[in-house]
Amino acid sequence: METDSQNGVSRVQHHPEFYLPDGNITFLVENTFFCVHRTFFERESQFFIRELAQAPQDGISDESAFRVEDVTSEDFATLLWVWYSPKYRLDRNSSDDWVVILELSTRWQFLEMKKLAIEQLQHLEMDPVEKIAIYNKYEIDRSLLLSEYKHLCTREGQMSIEEGEKVGILTVLAIHQARERAMKSAVEKGRGNMTPADVDDEELEQILKDVFNLNQDSTTGSRHGADVQMSSGNTDRRDDAQAQGQSNAPPIIDAYIDETTNSSSEPGLVSRVFRQKEGVI
Repeated sequence: METDSQNGVSRVQHHPEFYLPDGNITFLVENTFFCVHRTFFERESQFFIRELAQAPQDGISDESAFRVEDVTSEDFATLLWVWYSPKYRLDRNSSDDWVVILELSTRWQFLEMKKLAIEQLQHLEMDPVEKIAIYNKYEIDRSLLLSEYKHLCTREGQMSIEEGEKVGILTVLAIHQARERAMKSAVEKGRGNMTPADVDDEELEQILKDVFNLNQDSTTGSRHGADVQMSSGNTDRRDDAQAQGQSNAPPIIDAYIDETTNSSSEPGLVSRVFRQKEGVI
């Protein structure tokens, strides 16, 4: 069905792939009708269970289509593809598609679909900074980012300001702290050019686990990630710096917080912040 535009009103059309003859619920997304199977939305999503229960007559026809706001028709079709993949396999290799699925499954509480999106993203090549930013945004288990943290620790040069803004101040500080600890270890052992890359792989992993508080077993696949908020315990330090004529703006790239003098039983500041965010201390 197509309705010609009149008086500036956009044409409304049936989606060429997801307007199914045996569908039993119709959605209107932007200017596109989707007719699919209601059971998918009521089987798992607490959001749609509530919304559809409040308006039981919505979606029974094009005229009473259930309106979905704040999403493009293209992205909605990407979500539907998970259920209606014509080849019975998840053959989309674009991380952009799976990020869309992750975003919508999180928003609409499709818990199993969210797990699937995370599993697929783990198998795809992604820029480490982009991946960290995405996992932080959707509160995905930080232990899944160990290889990305290692990459940022061992690559040459510091993170750019743009990269720092993407991953958040706590991640910037934690990466910087891990690099400092790794370089100190390399110096003590007299290795190479004394860079984080000169540290044993296992030792670097342990440093990162300590700094990011990754030592706990994760069973949920979802955990609070780093963000741009520092703990309230740092307020006094920032006020003192301002009183001494120093900027109290949070450092983005070259900040250094020394944890190396802490004993193994007493986590440093960055680690404590991560533990507080997890409710550990």
